[in-house]
Amino acid sequence: MSAGGHTIGARRGGFTLLETMVVVTIVATLASIALPSYAGYVKRSRILEAVARLSDARARMEEYYLDQRTYIDDAGLCGVAPPPSQAADAFALACDATATTFRYKATGLSGKGMDAFVYAIDHTGARSTVSLPFGWSVTADCWTIRADGLCV
Repeated sequence: MSAGGHTIGARRGGFTLLETMVVVTIVATLASIALPSYAGYVKRSRILEAVARLSDARARMEEYYLDQRTYIDDAGLCGVAPPPSQAADAFALACDATATTFRYKATGLSGKGMDAFVYAIDHTGARSTVSLPFGWSVTADCWTIRADGLCV
């Protein structure tokens, strides 16, 4: 015993610096693995939303054509205008049309991290991936949704 009533070698509760650093290292490693996976998931969900909007736009244009026998309105614009962009949208839709053809295009917004992505669909139902970021593989005649070329 020492003077003051404390046992020699007694330890106070708490963590040592080494223990804290080990925990921080483990958490950092897990985060470095999880963040890219999560970012890829978010990107794919935004792409799937964009291609769903393109499919919907094509269906609405076909309905318009069945009613009007043309893809353009009286002003010479797409019979069904692209819906206005919402704050949560990661893609902007645009339409080009003639009386017998149309092409809807979804262009990724840079503010949402989707600036290199462009997808399209036309009056025949042909799906195309117009543009992708560097390192992504393009598959013909479909919408590429993953870097490895998987498409829908």
